[in-house]
Formats: sequence, structure tokens, C-alpha cells
Amino acid sequence: MSSPDQRRTPAGRSGGSAGLSLRGASGRWVLLACVLGSGIAGIDSTVVNIALPDIGRELHVGFASLQWTITAYTLTLAAFILIGGSLGDRLGRRRIFIVGIVWFAAASLLCALASTAGLLIAARALQGIGGALMTPASLAIIQASFSDADRTRAIGAWSGLSGTTSAIAPFLGGWLIQAGSWRAVFLINPPLCALVIALALRHMPETRDPNPTGRLDLLGCVLGVLGLGGVTAGIIAAADHGFGSAAVLLPLGLGALALVAFVLAERYQPDPMMPVSLFASRQFSAANLVTLLLYAANSGALLLLVVELETVARFSPLKAGTALLPITVIMLLFAARFGALAQRIGPRIPMTVGPLVSATGLLLLAELPARANYLTNVLPAVLVLGCGLAIFVAPLTSTVLGAVPAAHAGLASGVNNAVARAAGLISIA
Repeated sequence: MSSPDQRRTPAGRSGGSAGLSLRGASGRWVLLACVLGSGIAGIDSTVVNIALPDIGRELHVGFASLQWTITAYTLTLAAFILIGGSLGDRLGRRRIFIVGIVWFAAASLLCALASTAGLLIAARALQGIGGALMTPASLAIIQASFSDADRTRAIGAWSGLSGTTSAIAPFLGGWLIQAGSWRAVFLINPPLCALVIALALRHMPETRDPNPTGRLDLLGCVLGVLGLGGVTAGIIAAADHGFGSAAVLLPLGLGALALVAFVLAERYQPDPMMPVSLFASRQFSAANLVTLLLYAANSGALLLLVVELETVARFSPLKAGTALLPITVIMLLFAARFGALAQRIGPRIPMTVGPLVSATGLLLLAELPARANYLTNVLPAVLVLGCGLAIFVAPLTSTVLGAVPAAHAGLASGVNNAVARAAGLISIA
């Protein structure tokens, strides 16, 4: 049997599969490290939602500032995630994954120590950059490291376990706030990051694109930040000023122009971070369009559900978070199985049935009364929504990665994650 070091060597040279198996200890440790890494970034995308009232009271700020504590993280995560995927393909996915974890841990400490809203928003933006480095690398490592026989199962397990983070985050945040303060939401990250780093250094093979060319697309990255930031700022300002005011139209206009310039730059420059040629694949284009729609719907719904339960139904933060746990349980039990099913029958049926089931769950949530009862009003809708998510998450991810060569897995993962984060960013704003 090959030693772990022997298994790492081919992947490090060629960027191909290292032949890891889910039946082997190394394969399971690598999967755990990838799940924890992307999961930490996923948790911090939503866990702050439940802490917003406490943050506002302690830092004496209004809702606009509080909203930017969410938006700053999502903005940099969405804008830099393509660069993160490209860096992993070029410099080594394990290396960039570890750099992202260290960056994220340091930024989390800054968030916990922030004494003003401005410092907290800046630290959250730095957190997003760390997440943008480690999230695409985690999935690309699985795509490039596991054997053909186990790759889809590993992606399904990654999707199911990582997909639970957005659902478990409100519960975790409510418990941490009730046990300590909102700062505990950020202080829990560094110990988890230390565990991920230890697992990565011990078990994770290094993989990269064997034939990287060109330079990093810094122009595209800047235009992406300006475009997404401008559109988001305009939408947020509309709540106070109305869509006809200069405070709204100016950032919206500049953001739209920057997004148009981004598309043109990616089309005509020689080394784009988001090659338009990827979208020549109908499978890749369709899967990313589905990602845009589904993540926009579910990102907004999960945020609004927590707010609804706390402010209208009068649930405590812990009780509101616990209300979403059935989604986590369903994803843990069934997401990997639906990924394996999609491997046998193809992704079309799961990616059709899953969104329809999710839509049914969202329609049930839209009917929540002012004094909702958990067992009769909330639980049935949450169960249906969780089933829908479990059906489509893993097949959707596998479809995106299967549409490109394995050597560009980091880039494909980055594009898909950027689409998902941008969808959540705009829908929440």
C-alpha cells in the first residue's frame, strides 16, 4: 500500500487525482478538513444575523450600519472568490487553503475585539477575503484528490455537510449569545481554524493546475468589487432615500457600469479570472443560472425567517435558531445519498424536483401567522424546505464541476461560489 507521502507526489506534479478513497483514513481526514474549512466560512455568512440586535445595542448604531456588517463580508467573499480559485490552481490548492484559514482566524479575532461599528465592518471585509481563499480551494481539493470512483460521493458529502452550515448558524449564534455575548460568535473561529490547519498539514495532498499561464486578473477583481459594492450600496440606501434619489441612483449607476466593464474585461483580456469561454458549455451555464436563482431565494428566506421568528413570533434567539435544526439533520442524512443517486440517473431529475420541493417549503413559510406555533406552523415548512435542499445541493455542485476539466476545478468552483454569494448579497440587500 502506498504511503501518504507517495500519494501526494503525483498530485503535486500533475494536478490530477491522488487516488484518495473515502474508505481510507487519509481520504476521510481530507474530507473533514475541507468540510470544516468551507463550513466556517459558511457559518460566518449568516451567524451574525442573529447577533445584530446585541451588536447594535453595544456599539450604539442603527440598522444601516448593522446591515453593512453582513454586506461587507458577503461583498468581499463574492468579489475575491474567483481570485481565490485561480490562486489555488496556480500556487497549490492546499497552500492557498491554509493561507485562507490563517487569514480568516486573524480577521475573526479583529471582529471580536472591534470597539466601533467601522472597525467591525472593516474586519468583516477582511474575513470575507479569507473565506474567498479557502472556500473554492476546499472543493477543488476534493475534485482533484479523490479517485474517480469516490469523487462524486465525496462531493456529495462535502455539499451535504457544508450546506448545513447556513442552517445551523442561527442555532449556534443564539446559543453563543445567550451563553456569553455577540463577540463569542467570532471567538469560536480561531480554535476551529487551528484544527483545520493541523488536518491539512498532516493529511491533505497538494494539487495544482500543471500548466498555468498568464497573470492574475487584478483588473477584473477590482471591477467586480466596485460593481457588486455599488449595486448593493444603492439597494441598501433605497430604504432611507427612495429609488429616485441621487444617493441611490449614483451608486447603482456606477455599480452597473462597473459590472458591464467587468464582463467586457473578462471577454477581451488575455488572462481573465472568469473566462467567458466557460459559459460556452450549456451545462456550466445552466447550472450557474440555477445556482443564482436558488441561492437568491434561500439566502433571503433563511435571513427573514430568523428575523420573523424573533421579532414577530417572539421566539428567543436560541429558540429561533433551534427552529432551523431540522434542515441540518435532513441535509446530514440525505444530501450525500442524493449525490450518489444523481451519479446513477443524472442530475436533471434531482435538480428539477429539489427546487420544486424547496418552493413548496417557502410557500408554507410565507403563511406564518403573527403568533406562529412551532409544531403546527414552522416545523412542517422547515421539513419540506430541508428535503428540497438535500435533493438538489449535491447534484448541482457535481454538475458545475463536471462541466470543466479537472485541472480547472478551482476556477469552476470559484465561479460557482461567486454566483452563489452574489445572489445572496443582492437578495439580502
